[in-house]
Amino acid sequence: MIPINMPKVGEEEAQAVLEVVRKGPLTNALGMGPKTVEFERNYAKFAGVKHSVAVNTGTAALHAAIAAVGVKQGDEVILPSFTFVATAEAVVLAGAKPVFADINPETYNLSPSAVEKAVTKNTKAIMPVDLYGFSADIKPLKEIAEKHGLALVEDAAQAHGATYEGKPAGAFADAACWSLYASKNMTTGEGGVVTTDNDQIAETLRMIRTHGEKAKYASLMLGNNYRMSEIQAAIGIVQLQKLPSFVSKRRQNAKQLTKILEESGRLVLPWESEDRQHSWYLYTARLKDGTQEERNRLLEELKKKEIGAEAYYVNPVHLMPFYRENFGSVKLPETDKASRQVFSLPIHPGVTEEQVEYIGKTVLSLI
Repeated sequence: MIPINMPKVGEEEAQAVLEVVRKGPLTNALGMGPKTVEFERNYAKFAGVKHSVAVNTGTAALHAAIAAVGVKQGDEVILPSFTFVATAEAVVLAGAKPVFADINPETYNLSPSAVEKAVTKNTKAIMPVDLYGFSADIKPLKEIAEKHGLALVEDAAQAHGATYEGKPAGAFADAACWSLYASKNMTTGEGGVVTTDNDQIAETLRMIRTHGEKAKYASLMLGNNYRMSEIQAAIGIVQLQKLPSFVSKRRQNAKQLTKILEESGRLVLPWESEDRQHSWYLYTARLKDGTQEERNRLLEELKKKEIGAEAYYVNPVHLMPFYRENFGSVKLPETDKASRQVFSLPIHPGVTEEQVEYIGKTVLSLI
């Protein structure tokens, strides 16, 4: 089976972990061990911002960022439903209400016009997602945020290597949240990062990740235990060095696959432009005018042929029982339509040119 995604971890990462195990420390009470500090410095440079705050999961990054920009009980946060549930989860954990807005059908990302319509007197923040690794249309969203005095927190969990107008994804937001889960473009096994240019947000994030402390036993605010371990950071240092080559291979595979699949008139294919470069975390195509049943049959047949194709976010968050029962129903026609038609194909760095050819030709034969 060609898996949909696969971590690419080698001897360099193993040696980095061994060094930490042998020499220590394994962690730091304030989340600022030497490996973590080094990783944060390197990641901030990669992201093109002043501050990088490492945490133990991508979900922790989302929750910490939402809390750090001041979202609290009674506030509303506008976000897409076509995303992994952690995006909405972070809002609810902060005591706020998730307000789901529809997507742009061409990018699968939050629609600025839908966001504008969803703003109320209780809105505190906008939370776009760089879905599949393609940057949200952040400039219009930033204009809406500034117009209404809102925070802009970008869920860049899948966007390592994506750019928007020549800058790394997340650079235009008040804070950007990244996942380092095993399937992502780079990994620390589990882990996350929040990046920001705002000194106050960065300081607050560092307190939130370690029980609200600046110094031990002196909590200044409500916090949590979101520290990144030194083992995670050691892996992250090595993975970050390899990230450009990982993204380059993904882009190469994506271009090859697109060239093959363009032969069919039944597919809407992913794209990028000069001002918005994809991270290619997931290569997501769409069955034009297809039904959910057709899409699901295609996935079944691809798996029979040892291709680990998947359909992500088939049950958008606004339809999940907990969110529907607690926050009410909402009509999101573009979200619902996309969830029935999209499917993702393997293009990670472990996929060879021969395998890309096999994937593409197999899809063509099945549709």
